Amino acid sequence: MRPMLATQGPASRGSSGVPRGAEWAHEIKWDGIRLIARVRAGELRLTTRSERDVTVAFPELAGLTDLGHDLVLDGEAVTFVDGVPSFSQLVERVHTTSAAKARLLASSRPTTYLAFDLLGLDGLDLTSLPWSARRAALEEILPDRARWQVSPQYADGQDLFRATAEQGLEGVVSKRVTSTYQQGVRSPDWLKFPHRATESVVIGGWRPETGRARLGSVLVGAPVANGLTFRGRVGSGLAGRAGARLAELIAELPVGPCPFVEEVPRLDREGATWVEPSLVVDVASLGTTPGGRLRQPAYKGWRSDLTPEDLTAGGTTPVGEAPASADGTEA
Repeated sequence: MRPMLATQGPASRGSSGVPRGAEWAHEIKWDGIRLIARVRAGELRLTTRSERDVTVAFPELAGLTDLGHDLVLDGEAVTFVDGVPSFSQLVERVHTTSAAKARLLASSRPTTYLAFDLLGLDGLDLTSLPWSARRAALEEILPDRARWQVSPQYADGQDLFRATAEQGLEGVVSKRVTSTYQQGVRSPDWLKFPHRATESVVIGGWRPETGRARLGSVLVGAPVANGLTFRGRVGSGLAGRAGARLAELIAELPVGPCPFVEEVPRLDREGATWVEPSLVVDVASLGTTPGGRLRQPAYKGWRSDLTPEDLTAGGTTPVGEAPASADGTEA
């Protein structure tokens, strides 16, 4: 199943866009990978937003089968570094297919599963119940352990927004307490208020670092009917291991004609190598320019759980485009 998704909250400065009142509850927006966890007849299955099975990648979550219930949970796998979520430390985990390597990574770089919804319990489908009822059942059924816990919820979203900004967290997700769970739908019943927008985009080309052969920047776009629409050139965030790993992935792509539907500006295309537009990555930015380019983009990580088709209408769509006037990121 595909998870329910949050809609970008209304454009406002600071926390003023976060809804008030008892009809809303608020959660921290974690910088992790969304996973649906199913426990059935003592077996665990973990799937990503695109419904890819990644159970082997997270052996530290196997204990979910010991809770004595068949469950369907929605949550995020998060890797913490010095108490702060680190997507770059997590991304290698989700595409690990070797059980031995997964165990090694789990011991050196463990993840925590932060569950925020209960969709099924002992064969019962709970998705038609209001969020408040599902949340109450989740808190009763799922005891906190070292490798999983119930993601905390807060009544005051304005305070939470300010606190998450101070602590360097991603932002806030606000949920209408009466909302049902709408599989695969980006619903206005869930609103996201990020501190810095994160968007999933597709790599269409790359440029070497000036004077060197190694990766210096990537040219990215959003999928449209006949290719990609250009969103800009991304160089920030490509230093060190993250950039080296991305360079390896790009090297595996077939070289081809320019995949962008409009002419790429000369300053961006100079020295570029065009590649098959199949690699999805996350890019953080300060919103977009009037021309549609990402403002001050920075590479965050490879999305091995997504394909370009997931970003088109009817798929998961790009996440968290913050308006230029907003102080925000994705959820």
